[in-house]
Amino acid sequence: MNQQLSVSKRDGRKEPLDLDKIHRVIEWAAEGLNNVSVSQVELKSHIQFYDGIRTKDIHETIIKAAADQISKESPDYQYLAARLAVFHLRKKAYGQFEPPRLFDHVTKMVGDKRYDAHLLVDYTEQELDELDAYLDHSRDLNFSYAAVKQLEGKYLVQNRVSGEIYESAQFLYILVAASLFSDYPRETRTDYIKRFYDAVSLFKISLPTPIMSGVRTPTRQFSSCVLIECGDSLDSINATSSAIVKYVSQRAGIGINAGRIRALGSHIRNGEAYHTGCIPFYKHFQTAVKSCSQGGVRGGAATLFYPLWHLEVENLLVLKNNRGVDDNRVRHLDYGVQFNKLMYSRLIKDDYITLFSPSDVPGLYDAFFEDQAEFDALYVKYEQDESIRKKRIKAIELFSMFAQERASTGRIYLQNVDHCNTHSPFISKVAPIRQSNLCLEIALPTKPLNNVNDEEGEIALCTLSAFNLGAIESLDELEELAELAVRALDNLLDFQDYPVPAAKNATMGRRTLGIGVINYAYYLAKNGKRYSDGSANALTHKTFEAIQYYLMKASNELAKERGACPKFNETTYSQGIMPTDTYKRDLDKICDEPLHLDWDTLRASIKEHGMRNSTLSALMPSETSSQISNATNGIEPPRGHISVKASKDGILKQVVPEYERLKDQYELLWDIPSNDGYLQLVGIMQKFVDQTISANTNYDPNKFEGGKVPMQVLLKDLLSAYKLGVKTLYYHNTRDGASDSQEDAPEVEDDDCEGGACKI
Repeated sequence: MNQQLSVSKRDGRKEPLDLDKIHRVIEWAAEGLNNVSVSQVELKSHIQFYDGIRTKDIHETIIKAAADQISKESPDYQYLAARLAVFHLRKKAYGQFEPPRLFDHVTKMVGDKRYDAHLLVDYTEQELDELDAYLDHSRDLNFSYAAVKQLEGKYLVQNRVSGEIYESAQFLYILVAASLFSDYPRETRTDYIKRFYDAVSLFKISLPTPIMSGVRTPTRQFSSCVLIECGDSLDSINATSSAIVKYVSQRAGIGINAGRIRALGSHIRNGEAYHTGCIPFYKHFQTAVKSCSQGGVRGGAATLFYPLWHLEVENLLVLKNNRGVDDNRVRHLDYGVQFNKLMYSRLIKDDYITLFSPSDVPGLYDAFFEDQAEFDALYVKYEQDESIRKKRIKAIELFSMFAQERASTGRIYLQNVDHCNTHSPFISKVAPIRQSNLCLEIALPTKPLNNVNDEEGEIALCTLSAFNLGAIESLDELEELAELAVRALDNLLDFQDYPVPAAKNATMGRRTLGIGVINYAYYLAKNGKRYSDGSANALTHKTFEAIQYYLMKASNELAKERGACPKFNETTYSQGIMPTDTYKRDLDKICDEPLHLDWDTLRASIKEHGMRNSTLSALMPSETSSQISNATNGIEPPRGHISVKASKDGILKQVVPEYERLKDQYELLWDIPSNDGYLQLVGIMQKFVDQTISANTNYDPNKFEGGKVPMQVLLKDLLSAYKLGVKTLYYHNTRDGASDSQEDAPEVEDDDCEGGACKI
């Protein structure tokens, strides 16, 4: 029977069907794995053979059969399916399993304009052969199935229209490394390339989507996050809109600060016209954000920021609400609402908050970020001035409205602007922080644009990466990883293009980086620590102290070689102020862990030589890149031991690292009794992290009487976060009754905030 049937090969040739060949491929994929069955995969494939069946279809059917077997009882099917998928991917890319010679591959890809021509200009054939001999294609077999599908869907160079793929993962890693160190002297760069290649291909350093998908190609914009501030003029609004379009098309996630825009009914040109208020302009920004797709991978996304005391705040808070009509809703943006100590004080005292149009209260908007004492004085002064248009509302009503909208949409975020400026690497009077980004982990200075070519304006970019805490055995390893990450990302700032002058000027002046972590939940589990009971507090303090210390040390060493960033004088570091000097002392009550590293010597060296980078750390969600490393994402507890994510690539199952050994050590999200322990950990991290943190709040209504989370609990968490020095709060997650394991309830992958947006 077998001899009567033929198969169609990928190149169009036909040959007799050979079931033994299929069996041997599955056996190869199963080698060394536990609790997987070759015969079970064959049985579950249900392949209906017919004459001329394509080998491609046979292979895809077998991959799906293996992926369907992934479970807590048999987690290694995720590797069996991955190996089959790698085999299939390489056949598609190269027509064979063995990858070609690197030099030949690069030459072909440059000729086809899929790789950047600099690779053949900066590197000789001999150098590429040396890198080819060093790279290890067998590392492809370390990927989980979810990782291979993410690589195939988002990262590998491909024709997104036809679906053709042109490379495999190890070429991606080695060529990213070669691109990022191409300007180093030849006598040293090969060593850096090899070390960086090892760090990323062994999953010790995680890279964001713009770098993974873009570096080595002719596209040269790799910053994950873009912060654009809008002024209160039509020229500035139009310039902001133009900048949004340019950066959305370049795969970046956008933060828009629109807090300066005056309120509805304000005077224009001495009363000649009547201002239409914020909402029409927010709609204008929404149109700009959605006008381009991000490299064909996903639609654009943005978060827009405004202060809680804005005169229109009651209408702005409900913009994502499903009630209402399109005329008074702007649902396809997310929103960041800005608070400070005065707002919380009014809540605690059961007092009123007074709302103003920023245009009516000179100096108040700037003082909100730059000087809290000045803000308090101006605010009270304007409250007492009867000539100024205003509205008073009970603080409890306004906070409750915010908390309610945050709970119902999940995506009304919070920024504590005083913490962002008092515990900051920037001198607030000179370079204030007025906004964050799409995922609430970036805090950088911005200045409004007056026109699209405005060189006085400042668009802040941040380039991201992350350490995989699960892949390190000792905190000492962070020293080398920090050096590699800082050097690579700093090089990238000079390597990339800048579509808007204000972005180039800001980046060259400040050279901002944001390096975070993935796999924190696994890190806690393997160290026997938990989120909820304080047992992880000391470990977290030691870990994030080491991360920030080694990042700052690396940037200081780089400054000795290449010079400090030009605007280093605008940082608190230039004054000898370290993160350990400005954190909220309330943290000492929950964690009395001492400092373990030599901050005073580092302080002296930084004052003398400066730092190459104004910022170095930020904790991002890392939804997609954590899957590449088979890691838990960011700092979040997993919802179940298996996550099932529904994306455009289908249903992807991923098992937490070392499930069989550590399953009882993982603390799952909905088993955590409250947000208290988690927020304490975020506060401890924020002590050291110089930007901010994508931190979520999570609520299970079933834990409360009547199945409803009390408003007092929501408000208590906001106050607790503020007291601990937390700068931003990201998602509000509500348990919806889905299976904890998620095996029966796929979680839709959040494309708005992953990858090119900011979830690195």
